[in-house]
Amino acid sequence: MMDERISTEDAPARHPAETSVDVSYLSKTLAAATPVQADIKGLDLFAGAGGFSLGAIAAGVDIVGALEFHKHPASSYEANVKRKSGAKIPVIKEDILTVSPADAMQRWSLAGDNVDIIIGGPPCQGFSSHRINDAGVGDPRNKLLGRYFEFVEAIRPRIFLVENVPGLLWDRHKAYLDAFYARGDAAEYDLTPAKVINARDFGVPQNRRRVFILGVDRRRPLKISWPPEPTHVSPSLAEPERKGRESWRTAKEVFSPAPAGDLNDVHMQHSADLVALFANTPLNGGSRSESGRVLKCHEGYNGHSDVYGRIDPERPGPTMTTACINPSKGRFVHPTEHHGITLRQAARFQTFPDTFIFGGGLMSGGEQIGNAVPVVLATALLQPLVAVLSGSAKT
Repeated sequence: MMDERISTEDAPARHPAETSVDVSYLSKTLAAATPVQADIKGLDLFAGAGGFSLGAIAAGVDIVGALEFHKHPASSYEANVKRKSGAKIPVIKEDILTVSPADAMQRWSLAGDNVDIIIGGPPCQGFSSHRINDAGVGDPRNKLLGRYFEFVEAIRPRIFLVENVPGLLWDRHKAYLDAFYARGDAAEYDLTPAKVINARDFGVPQNRRRVFILGVDRRRPLKISWPPEPTHVSPSLAEPERKGRESWRTAKEVFSPAPAGDLNDVHMQHSADLVALFANTPLNGGSRSESGRVLKCHEGYNGHSDVYGRIDPERPGPTMTTACINPSKGRFVHPTEHHGITLRQAARFQTFPDTFIFGGGLMSGGEQIGNAVPVVLATALLQPLVAVLSGSAKT
């Protein structure tokens, strides 16, 4: 496959001006998520850059501690995510396997019985659907799902919400999931069946399927109806099935000009051959196969048809992966320009606000974005839980 030259941090490829599109929906959506006025304290394990935390804060959770091992996402979290009061959130930047729950609580300056909710998404690459045959079975990252629950057992929140990829539900990983449920039952937590949720159904302009598992402390039972009903539906759905809900948001929502001087308004620099390939690819959703040119590595091969494809602005965008800024890894070419999408555009697909700056360079920024829980989705899933915890839910 042809090489791609990656822009450096000090000389990034700046994105040219786009056709103006209103992206104010993001700030409006988050603003509409009026937090319940209650003292709901939460922790974020495997916090990444902070998408789950931002959504939780918008839903009314006071995130009082986070844990993230990797340098760049931890730095992005510290620079961008603050408590409801505006205070800094203490981030433990160590491997969760080497930090005991008791030590973590001490470092977060927390006592027992004062954490209401734990959120987090253990690294999911071991369960990824991109892996074939038995790849991922025995992956050391899979044990992090169990470590997550060790923190739940020790800290004893009233609720926890864990996120992972749909590959977690594959038969090859059944032992891990069964063990997780068995531990939950032994610790007197009621766990919901693993639920596959698509972010596009909750106002995220992206076709992104992820698994969520909700756990509720059986010793302190709560009346919870979860997950919430989707807020967005297919545009082809008619009333009465639509029930007045909006249509899925589409990719065109993310392609407005970036703020002036935006450090994340950067994309990969491509070879002349690849620029020519993109130029020959039909605009607004065209595929590599329609470019009239076959790359050497694709001769006699019809798989991975989305690779080097353009994003269709009239549909929800593709799943933002850890390689979302690299057109060789999926349908990540700009709808009309001849390059991959920028970090800012990828972040908008994940509904991060434009004020959020990802540090660590282009490749790290893409990984942070791809690993995140979309902010608006997190808010939608957590709001009903916060309402119940605060005692304000209607029964």
